[in-house]
Amino acid sequence: MDEQQILLAFTVIGAASLACQWLAWRLRLPAILFLLISGILAGPILGWLDPQALFGPLLFPIVSMSVALILFEGSLTLHLSEWREIGSVVRRLVTVGALTTWATIAVTTHYLLDFAWDMALLFGTLTLVTGPTVIVPMLRVVRPKASVSNILRWEGIVIDPIGALLAVVVYSFIIASGDGDGWNHGLGTFAGVILCGCLFGATGGWALGQVLRRQWLPDYLHNLAVLATVLGVFIGANQVMHESGLLAVTLMGMWLANMKGVDVRDILHFKENLSVLLISGLFILLAARLDLGALLAMGPAVLLLLAVIQFVARPLSVALSTFGSSLNWRERALLAWISPRGIVAAAVSATFAIRLSESGHDGAQLLVPLTFAVIIGTVVLQSATARPLAKLLKVAEPAPSGFLIVGANSVARAIGKALQQLNCRVLLTDSSWENMRAARMENLPTYFGNPASQHAEAHLDLVGLGHLLALSPAGELNTLASMRFRHEFGATRLFSLASGQESRRGDKHRASDEHRGRPLGSQPLTYPHAASRLSHGAELYNTTLTDGFGWNDYQALHGTRATLLFARDREGWVHVATPGHNLQPQTGWTLVSLIETQTANTAGAEHNSLQTT
Repeated sequence: MDEQQILLAFTVIGAASLACQWLAWRLRLPAILFLLISGILAGPILGWLDPQALFGPLLFPIVSMSVALILFEGSLTLHLSEWREIGSVVRRLVTVGALTTWATIAVTTHYLLDFAWDMALLFGTLTLVTGPTVIVPMLRVVRPKASVSNILRWEGIVIDPIGALLAVVVYSFIIASGDGDGWNHGLGTFAGVILCGCLFGATGGWALGQVLRRQWLPDYLHNLAVLATVLGVFIGANQVMHESGLLAVTLMGMWLANMKGVDVRDILHFKENLSVLLISGLFILLAARLDLGALLAMGPAVLLLLAVIQFVARPLSVALSTFGSSLNWRERALLAWISPRGIVAAAVSATFAIRLSESGHDGAQLLVPLTFAVIIGTVVLQSATARPLAKLLKVAEPAPSGFLIVGANSVARAIGKALQQLNCRVLLTDSSWENMRAARMENLPTYFGNPASQHAEAHLDLVGLGHLLALSPAGELNTLASMRFRHEFGATRLFSLASGQESRRGDKHRASDEHRGRPLGSQPLTYPHAASRLSHGAELYNTTLTDGFGWNDYQALHGTRATLLFARDREGWVHVATPGHNLQPQTGWTLVSLIETQTANTAGAEHNSLQTT
């Protein structure tokens, strides 16, 4: 390929990656599904993309380094201190359940597809992992109850590095036994791979942690240093003992994530962004290399294998892992249905297949098409059926229309109770124990802590929540919360009350509108203003509009003395009012407004005769 063709290919891959990620975001489906379709269309079907011709001898090193970075990013999420907190069900799913799934898939592959035992065992390790890249998008669509959602999310996070580590160990043993002269030499080589991987991983993690903890580098060089160290450890370990690099970077990430005094959040965010880029391009390239002929040649046996994975391996794993737990049969049934395979399976299988094929191992060329068949089958089937199944089993949460409220002060509690009267789910967060106690006395759900803390990232239950109300008197906390939850809720669903200091500051000393939530209320309203009005007798009133008392009548009655905050339409959706809003409430809508004392007594009688809710 000439230079222009290579540049065009990179441009097309980048555009296709962006389009697939955007489409997945819009449709709330795993991006892996659209990336696979794009790669298969561009490669084996239309013949537009030939990764081998595009990259030549660089293809395998690029895939290997990409897999190393993806595994490192996944291992950064494995905090050993949280092992006890994730619950006995998750612990059993990633231990007993994982071994059960591995054994079931390996035995089935050996007898059904006539795979050698070593290839069958390797394939079992490749296809036992789920991973957050496919689980999280699916959970956003399915919206199961928190008891199910938390288990699936934690399983995806924990099983990713564990499954990859197990795959690397099995693969290393296959390579060692194949290169060695008999079992003794093979076991010795295998032990060398494990020792080298552990040594490089622990040393690299400790050294990098010391550099970060002692601030020997400026902040803007941290991400570059991590990237260079990961690649250095990966290549160095492979130079000393072939195929030990993946094990080294996986252990390096685990070491760094659990090292005291090292904050890996910024590194993790950078690696997550890098992983999105690598996953997108890598999936298209790997799918473009897929041998559809080899896949079709395996015939109905592939469908039987998918059926065993879906209807035998996963239910058996869940049954053993949930035995004696408090989960009911409906929750266990949904857990047994959801287990899509993702990027680790595809990327690692491609890397191992290339190396094993070069070493002359029979059946290695079938690892990639068979793994992709499992990925496509589980993602398509479960994406299409999980939400209806959750509704049928009555373990699905309603649409994410609830409100996460930052602050549990008097203003936040009053608004929280008003929203509860609209049948909205609310969750109040605060670091003040006095505010927390007052909220709990009023039967308001609470999270005691900073919503932007690392603890909140792991334990804050956002199921059913789709809006943010930043109502803290500390403007900096409101801004921080808006920045933290912009990705989860979207910029148009972030709302806040400005603090007293913010309302007096100029543009030079006030956070930009880009980082703050939209102002709450039909009229300009600050936190001190709202708190003062409530303390002087103003109240939040819920009023339902009727044919005899419509929106114009409501405005004429209250004028500027009422600040509209929320409006629930006839379908049950809650709209948030902002200055200059264009809401046009209709008959049957319920309005929530902050009404002054002078009007409250008169309005109360009017509202009682107008179907107050």
